Amino acid sequence: MQYPRYPSVPRPKVSEWPRHLLLIPAVIMVLALAGCERTELQRADGVAVDWDSYRGQWVLVNYWAEWCKPCLEEIPELNHLDKSPGISVLGVNFDGVEGAALVDLGQKMGIEFTMLGQDPGPDFGWKTPMALPATFVVDPAGKLIETRFGPQTEEDLMQLIGS
Repeated sequence: MQYPRYPSVPRPKVSEWPRHLLLIPAVIMVLALAGCERTELQRADGVAVDWDSYRGQWVLVNYWAEWCKPCLEEIPELNHLDKSPGISVLGVNFDGVEGAALVDLGQKMGIEFTMLGQDPGPDFGWKTPMALPATFVVDPAGKLIETRFGPQTEEDLMQLIGS
């Protein structure tokens, strides 16, 4: 049995395509690269740190203030946690103190973990905490899993992250 022959349909060359169709690959490329943007955090001392450098470890983003007594109580616990393998503590001053004043304040308060010069919350879509202290717990994949309010203990946080 023989199949009927259909006349071939001529296909236009790329140069004959409508111009708007030529933009599609460029738009796809821009959208793909937009997903690759890196979030850079600024430490209190001005050094930039790539958020992706914390992938593979638990990150505790702690909001504190000098006038917050429970914040002062949890600093030794957070200092100790920050020294644990696979855990990083990042401190954010709730009052917006920056630069050298923040470094000095951190030293005065005995903060040994990394202090950030600016709140990273807006970059991640986190709401500013309404109570202090507040600790945002981020898993090794970079996903916020819980926000805790009130002073945290090393034991409670280790229990939460399963270490």
